[in-house]
Amino acid sequence: MAEAIFKNLVNQQNLTDQIAVDSCATSSEELGNPPHPGAQKVMAAHGLDYSEMHSRPITKRDFEWADYIITMDNQNVFNLRQKAPTADQAKIHLCLDILPGKHGEEIPDPWYTHRFEYTYQVLSDALPVWLTKIKQDNDLH
Repeated sequence: MAEAIFKNLVNQQNLTDQIAVDSCATSSEELGNPPHPGAQKVMAAHGLDYSEMHSRPITKRDFEWADYIITMDNQNVFNLRQKAPTADQAKIHLCLDILPGKHGEEIPDPWYTHRFEYTYQVLSDALPVWLTKIKQDNDLH
């Protein structure tokens, strides 16, 4: 969902030629699968396109390519830090750390909680702030 929401935000601000967005998993467990049906339902209800989205594990190339690696929970942070080259460790961020008073808070995986709309709402609060930061850090308008 985060990828679809963020791509939509980038598109709305006409930044698709300046900001690339991709999502990866920390495991190959769901390799090739589309988003969970619950996530699909919520994304469709909010007009988000997920038709090209399929799970794939993060690779060394992703760490090199990305300027920011934003994740939902501490287990993913841990897994990413185990995989990331030393030079790319600082790219890894917990999503809600960007919001005042939310540092260290996790977004529970809706795969387990089945709270897909809640996840959408939390991401919709945090991701615009991330976009503002990315624009500021890269002097984008």
